[in-house]
Amino acid sequence: MKKISIEDIVAVTGAKLLASCENENAITGVKHDSRECGEGDLFVAIIGGVQDGHKYIPQVLAAGCRSVLVSHTNGWLDEIDEADRDNINIIMVDDTVYKMGELAKWYLDGLGIKKIAVTGSVGKTSTRDMIYFALSEKYNTGKNLKNFNNDIGLPISIFQFDENTEAAVLEIGMNHFNELSRLTRIIEPEIAVITNIGVAHMENLGSRDGIFKAKMEITEALASKAQGGTLVYARDEEFLNGERTAGDYDQVSVGTNGHSDYIISDIDDFGLEGIEFNLEHNEQVYRVKLPVAGLHNATNAAIAIAVAQLAGVSIEDAIRGLGKVNLTGSRLKKVSGKNVTVIDDTYNANPDSMKSALRVLEKTKAKGKRVAILGDMYELGDNEAKQHFGVGIFARNCQIDTLISIGELGKNISDGANGGGLTVKHYDTKEEMIAEMKSLIHSGDVILVKASRGLHLEDIVKEVAAI
Repeated sequence: MKKISIEDIVAVTGAKLLASCENENAITGVKHDSRECGEGDLFVAIIGGVQDGHKYIPQVLAAGCRSVLVSHTNGWLDEIDEADRDNINIIMVDDTVYKMGELAKWYLDGLGIKKIAVTGSVGKTSTRDMIYFALSEKYNTGKNLKNFNNDIGLPISIFQFDENTEAAVLEIGMNHFNELSRLTRIIEPEIAVITNIGVAHMENLGSRDGIFKAKMEITEALASKAQGGTLVYARDEEFLNGERTAGDYDQVSVGTNGHSDYIISDIDDFGLEGIEFNLEHNEQVYRVKLPVAGLHNATNAAIAIAVAQLAGVSIEDAIRGLGKVNLTGSRLKKVSGKNVTVIDDTYNANPDSMKSALRVLEKTKAKGKRVAILGDMYELGDNEAKQHFGVGIFARNCQIDTLISIGELGKNISDGANGGGLTVKHYDTKEEMIAEMKSLIHSGDVILVKASRGLHLEDIVKEVAAI
């Protein structure tokens, strides 16, 4: 991170400086986790639904931190000795999260780098990672830390960049209206990406039309056409089709449709070993090899190539970068156990990604059986039971041997899969399934494990891999 003066922090955030430290008039890091805070850092005290970060201020001061961004002095200030208060920069604002975002916006603007923002119902983190690797063939590129894509994580990620950073690809997430509007205004991207319009967060947004409207907030601070602003998206017939996405910016589409700017065709699926596909652009055809499982990743990779080319990277270099991709988190990752192979896709789940993972399972070579362990998918709204049932019907038509469902909503997956010729089992809890695991899993099996993050099925991954 570039050094930021306390004077600039106060000016940018409109803060009141309650106390100042003579020996430290600048910061070299921004943290919101008190356990990671130390010398040179600005600690941002955040009031959450359960915890008030202000109570950890004595702890961060003991660790050497001398600058704090606060919204009140109740309680914690009384724990600081009067003499020590002259050695602290206490920066008072009305809303620490919002003001941290304003500071991050100012900081990012000052770097003068290429800025790409990525959102979508499914695949935004994978697409972000692919864009990162494609851009990295030419530029010193930054991206979000882990999956830090909200109003806290995005600013924290931005503060990791420094004067050597030349491009940044930033994923932004949402589950309510106006969230993307806020985040995209922090970034002010030259290129915005929408991977798709799915059903994730239907519970909060009401319909796919609502989801589309919320995702389009990413264009609110997109650079204008005159400034080179471009929206890149995976073309579909209902939402992302050029007409509904129109605005004062250029548009670039990818897809299997012949009307797309980048046309995907001839996909070969090698299961866990990855995919290959043809990509046609401007009447030239390129063969893309991707070491990432899943047919759906052809679209994500095509988006990455389109973005990279807009940013000045040749298609050939972008394809070379994609050959080095390593995705963040547990996304269709191969875990080699003692006697089995596990496909760990426990990062998150919705109906589209669940079906894609099942396709990977059926394409993966197995000496034994192909087993899917699937659990609850959250935030699907009033149709959640139907959505789970639909995944079961889909699984019924896949070339797999066993489906095991877990959780109250997961029961609907089993109900949909029954009658299709595969073995179907249901457990109310993961603990019940683990107790019977050795009778369900055998040497040579390939096992897919997937559910929404809140179900913590990574516990099953560990147990199964140890068989």
